[in-house]
Amino acid sequence: MKTQKTNTKNLTKKLTESSLMVAFATVLSMLKLIEMPYGGSVTLASMLPILIVSYRFGVGTGLMSGVVYAVIQQLLGLNNLSYVTGWQSVLAVIFLDYVLAFTVIGLGGIFKNKLKVFEENHPKRQAAELATGMAFVCILRYICHTVAGATVWAGLSIPTEAALIYSISYNATYMLPETIVSVLVAFWMGTVIDFSQNVPTRFLSSAIGAIKGASYEIMMHFATLISLFTVALDTLFIAPHLQDAESGEFTLSYLTDVNWILITVFTLIGIAASVILIVIAKRGQKRPKD
Repeated sequence: MKTQKTNTKNLTKKLTESSLMVAFATVLSMLKLIEMPYGGSVTLASMLPILIVSYRFGVGTGLMSGVVYAVIQQLLGLNNLSYVTGWQSVLAVIFLDYVLAFTVIGLGGIFKNKLKVFEENHPKRQAAELATGMAFVCILRYICHTVAGATVWAGLSIPTEAALIYSISYNATYMLPETIVSVLVAFWMGTVIDFSQNVPTRFLSSAIGAIKGASYEIMMHFATLISLFTVALDTLFIAPHLQDAESGEFTLSYLTDVNWILITVFTLIGIAASVILIVIAKRGQKRPKD
């Protein structure tokens, strides 16, 4: 009887947390950091909540959450179906561009406890697993969109000739920056929050701080955050210039339009801030205690 109650409680917890994370992912998908000139967008790591569900509760729960998320994305993108004709094409778009493309995010948890580079329960081990999982599902999603482009969208928004090459190029223009931003955010979240606990909590000082001091831990977290934020923002500055506004193809021709002075200044500030925090943390660590 007790086991049955425990199982029911665990199931309720999974369903509740998964529902909340699907809702969170949906909200993040609407927060577009950039809209590409020809089409496509980069979001604020909208796939991360589904990946976290998979990491915490297993691939099965992750895939179910991914299916729900995919259905919601399809409902939000219903207007895209108006561009295709024939029920076969409609079904192909629904399956490739939505159902399959977003369901695969639920596979992101397969790397849990697989990367042995860091010791068990070390924040960087979890961070590496989340970042690897994110990169993996981004590649899978990219493949789904590419196949859809080379088949269903060929002759519509994609030229019929060399459709596969074009689809590879076009989908890379928004999936590449989406992947970079998502992987960076996933890595940082993995260093801050312990998702292995019953209730996700911030990594306690015992994980790192007990050895190096709580102040060291805080400084290093900020240094990591600034570094990742700098790379992510540089990506967002550059990404829109990698897509041809007339054809949608991936191109390097418009990189001359990038404000490289602003990016350089911003990057140098980010690097300097990170280095300063690391130096302060190291000195504080070596300072003798009273």
